[in-house]
Amino acid sequence: MNDAPSPRAAEIRTAALDLFTAHGYEATTMTDIGARVGIRGPSLYKHVASKQELLADIMSGTMEALHAEYRRAVGGTGDPVERLRRAVEAHVRYHARNRREAFVGNRELRSLEEPHRSAILDRRADYASGFRALIQAGTEAGRFRASSPKLAAYAILDLGMGVAAWFRDDGQFTENEVAWEYVEFAMRLVGAG
Repeated sequence: MNDAPSPRAAEIRTAALDLFTAHGYEATTMTDIGARVGIRGPSLYKHVASKQELLADIMSGTMEALHAEYRRAVGGTGDPVERLRRAVEAHVRYHARNRREAFVGNRELRSLEEPHRSAILDRRADYASGFRALIQAGTEAGRFRASSPKLAAYAILDLGMGVAAWFRDDGQFTENEVAWEYVEFAMRLVGAG
């Protein structure tokens, strides 16, 4: 996985993402990906190592982005309620704006092979632990009444991930409406006073 992919490698990654979203990882071939970007046969392998590496790169990029959004969101305030509000909003907005990445990241986890699978699962667990720690801190400070910060964190994360399945830019609700309402759902879920 290259930190700064060439423009051609980025084009191939986007084609793979489109095809994995539309048809699934297993049903997509390297030939399909090559055809999408106008590259045939062995020439494709000059830019990417394998279909598995493309999937791992997409999922790794998704986790990097989620972690970065989380850090940005919770920085600058020590108030547990505000930190959770910001984290939930960032989580929901990411899933509204990056529906294909979120969809592939959730649906194709089963298609990842080792060592990629363990690496992504570790990153996901680390991301979830950030939410759990926020809820735990708020509970210990008497600001939340969550009987299980771990279950509350999972519920909040699932709410946000679900946005990727149904949200549309031209749909009934704006991104702001969804983000703000989901923040309120999360606050009620943790029993914020």
